[in-house]
Amino acid sequence: MKKFIEANKSNLWFWAFAAIAVILFFAMPLMSLDAGNSGDEDGFQIPQGENVLNYYRSHKADTTCMTFENLKYYGCSFDVVMAWFNDTFHIDDIATTRHIANSLLGWLAVLFAGLIAWRVAGWRAGVMAMLLLFLSPRFLGHSFNNPKDIPLAAATVMAIYYIMMFFRQAPKPKISTMVMLALSLAFAISIRVGGLIIIGYMGLWGLLWLVKRIGDGKAATSAPAKSGKSTAPKRAATVEKGWLLKTIGWAVAVCVVGFFAGLLLWPYAMQAPIKNTIDSYHAMSQFAIGIRQIYDGAMTWSDALPWYYTPKFILTTIPLAVLAGWLLYPFFGAFGKERRLESAMLYFCFLFPVMWIAYTKANVYGGWRHSLFAYPPMVATAALGFDALVSCVDRRFKRRWATIAATLLPFVLLVPPALHVVRNHPYEYVYFNELAGGTKNAYGKYEMDYYYHSMREATEWVVEHAEPSDMQNESKILIGSWHVNSTKYFLRNDTANFRQRFVRWRQRGDYDWDYAVFPLTGISPKQLTNKECFPPKETVHQITVDGVPIAIVLKRQDKSDYQAAQMLKAGRADSAEFLYNKALEVNPNNETAIAALTNIYLNTGRLDKVQEMCDRYAKIDPDDDMMNYWSAYATFLQGRSSDALEKLRRCKELNFKNTSAYMLAAQIYLQSNDQTGAEGEILRALNNGVMDNNLAELYLRIQRGKGIDDRLAYYSLYNAIATGLEKQGKKQEAKNYRDAMKRM
Repeated sequence: MKKFIEANKSNLWFWAFAAIAVILFFAMPLMSLDAGNSGDEDGFQIPQGENVLNYYRSHKADTTCMTFENLKYYGCSFDVVMAWFNDTFHIDDIATTRHIANSLLGWLAVLFAGLIAWRVAGWRAGVMAMLLLFLSPRFLGHSFNNPKDIPLAAATVMAIYYIMMFFRQAPKPKISTMVMLALSLAFAISIRVGGLIIIGYMGLWGLLWLVKRIGDGKAATSAPAKSGKSTAPKRAATVEKGWLLKTIGWAVAVCVVGFFAGLLLWPYAMQAPIKNTIDSYHAMSQFAIGIRQIYDGAMTWSDALPWYYTPKFILTTIPLAVLAGWLLYPFFGAFGKERRLESAMLYFCFLFPVMWIAYTKANVYGGWRHSLFAYPPMVATAALGFDALVSCVDRRFKRRWATIAATLLPFVLLVPPALHVVRNHPYEYVYFNELAGGTKNAYGKYEMDYYYHSMREATEWVVEHAEPSDMQNESKILIGSWHVNSTKYFLRNDTANFRQRFVRWRQRGDYDWDYAVFPLTGISPKQLTNKECFPPKETVHQITVDGVPIAIVLKRQDKSDYQAAQMLKAGRADSAEFLYNKALEVNPNNETAIAALTNIYLNTGRLDKVQEMCDRYAKIDPDDDMMNYWSAYATFLQGRSSDALEKLRRCKELNFKNTSAYMLAAQIYLQSNDQTGAEGEILRALNNGVMDNNLAELYLRIQRGKGIDDRLAYYSLYNAIATGLEKQGKKQEAKNYRDAMKRM
C-alpha cells in the first residue's frame, strides 16, 4: 500500500478519486435515511428474509420460505442477513438499516465502476466513472431501497472487475483475485439466479483472451531463425498449452466454488443444487404475472410490452452524459490493440443482457430495474470514452484551454441530472432525460413512482396533519391505501391514533376511510392528464417531482358512497341509488358512484341512464375499458348489435385481457347464427393468452353445434389454448396442454 500511495501521490486525479469514494461512502447512506420503502420490501422481501432465517434456526423444520408466494425461486441473502442483523440487535426501524446497507452496496457498485475505468485508462477515467454512476438518478434512487437489483449490480460489476484482473494475471492469477471473484459470483447468485450470467461472462472473456494470446504468440514467433527454420512456434504452442490448462483449471475452480457458495442462504436451491437452480431459472425467465402499467401514454400489460421496452426506457432515463461517452468511446481507441479485449467485454456486459431481454420479450415492468446490473459496465465505457476524448484533444491541439474544455464536458452534461437529484430527493429515480422531454413531459406517458417510494412521505403527512375532528364514526383515524403494507409500517408507532385498510383506487368510494394515500401508479393516463377532474376534489396534499404529482393524499368529506355500497350489499338498491346520487352532488366526478349507478341502471333496465353514466364517466377517463364494456352491453340490449360490436372492438383495444368483451362479442355473433364469427372472437382471446371458464364452455358448445363429439371438442380447445400460449411465449404452459392432448 505504501508503494501504491508513493507511486500516485503526485497525481491529482488519484486524490480526487479517493476523496469522492470517501465522500460517497458517507453521503449515500445519509441520503438513504430519507427514502421510503420499495413496493416489494414490506410485503415480500422482509417477510421472506425472516422465513429463510426461521428455516435455518429451526434446523429446516419451518418450511414457510418454500411456500411463500413464488419467492423460493429467488436467492435472498441480503434479506436474510438484514433479518439476522435487525433481530440480533433488536432494531425496531428495520427499514432504515436495510436502506443504509442497500446504499452501501450501491456505493460499492460506484466504486468498482471507477476501478474498472482506472485499470483501463487511469485515475481521470475512474473519477469520471464514479460521478457518472452516482449522478445517474435512476441508479442512485434504487440504491436506497432496492435489495434485489442493486446488490446484483454491485456483485456483477465486482465480478467483471475481478474477471478482468484474473485474465490480466493469467496464467498465474493472484489468490486474492480468485477469492474475490468467487465471492462476487456467490453474492450475485445468492440474490438472483440470473447471477449465473457471470460464468458466461468469464467463459467468453477467457475465449477472447485465448484468441488474443494465440495471435500475440504467432506475431512474436513469426521471424525465421538463422538456420532458416524456426522452432519457436512449436515451443510457444507447448508453453501455451500448459498455461491454458492452468488458466482453465483456476477458472473452473473459481466458478464451482462461487456457484455452491451462492446457494448457502438459498434453501430451495440447496435441496437440489443443479436441478432446482435450473428450475428457478426457468421460473424466472417465464414470469407469469402480468402487471398493468402506463407505457407510451397507454395502459399496457407487462407481458405484452413491445420488444424495445427496456432499450427505450434506458435511453430516455439515463444521463445524456453517459450516452454520449458510451457512443464516443469506439471512435477514440476503444478497440485498439491494447484495449480491444476489455473494451469489447465491457460493451458486451451491457448490450447482451438488454438485447436478450428484448429478443425474448421477457416479462419486465417498473422501468428497467431488472437490467440495473448491466448499467455499471456501460458507465465505465462512457468514462473511458470521455477520457479518450480528452487525451485526443490534448495530443491534437496541445492547448491547455482545449484540454480543460474536453475534461469539463462530461461534468457539464451531468448538470441536469445533478439538479434533479438536489431538487427531488429522495425521489431521484423518478427521472427522465432530455430525450423524453424531462420528467414533466413524461408525466402521463410513463409510470412515475412505480416502486411506491412516496408512501412514506404521504403517510407521514397524514400523521402530522390529521386531527381528532377528522375521525368519522371511529375512535381512530382510518387511512386507506392500495399499498397497505407500507402504510402499516410507517404507522407502527402511531397505532393508538391511526389504523389502516386496503383501498383500491377505482373503487375507493366503496371503502371506509378518513384519509387515503395513493402513489399514482396504475391510473389511466387520460385521467392523470385531465386537469378538470384530476387530482380529485378531496385532494389535500400532493407529492411532486419536477412539478408533477407522483402521489396524492385524499381527505374524506362525505361517506355517502361508502354508505351506498353497504346498502347495495344488503340488497337495498333503491337506498344505494339515492346515496350514490347524493355522493355525486358532493363530487360530480366521483367515479365510484358513476360506475355503481351504471350497474344499478343496467340491472333495472334503464338503458338510457346507463349510457348517460357511461358518457359522464368518459369525461373523467374515456379509456376505462369496463365503462366502455357497459356502454357496449347497453347498446346490445337496445338492439344495435353492430354498434355494440364496434364498442367492444374499442374495449379490447384498451384492454386485450377483458374476457367479458370477447364473451359478449361471441354471444352477439351467435345470436345472429354466425358461429364462425363467435368462434373467431374466442380464438382471438386465446391468441392473446386470454381464457376463462365461460369462454371455454362457449367454445365447446360451438364445437358441439358442429356435430363434433366431446373428445374432439376438448382436443380442439386445448390445441387452440396451446397455440395462443405459444404465441405469448409461455412455452411451459403450452407444453402442459400439448401433453394433455396426447393423453386424450
